[in-house]
Amino acid sequence: MELKTYDILKNRFSEAEAATLIEYVETKAEQTVNQKKDVFATKEGIYKLETKLTEAKSDIIKWMFLSWIGQTAAVLAIVKLL
Repeated sequence: MELKTYDILKNRFSEAEAATLIEYVETKAEQTVNQKKDVFATKEGIYKLETKLTEAKSDIIKWMFLSWIGQTAAVLAIVKLL
């Protein structure tokens, strides 16, 4: 791809200008990637997120079960009092 782009630019500009332009574009692209590097998802980051979600899901299920037990106990106590 780089050689094809270089050939296209070489037809319009001198070889030195084409090489300078290609180098400039590569540098800008690399700078952009380095600036945005912290927002890229990595396999390790995705794995950590999946682990946290699994832990959160198990905590939610545990608290839902405890809430159901509490509600059932409260309803049974009210029914027994009546």
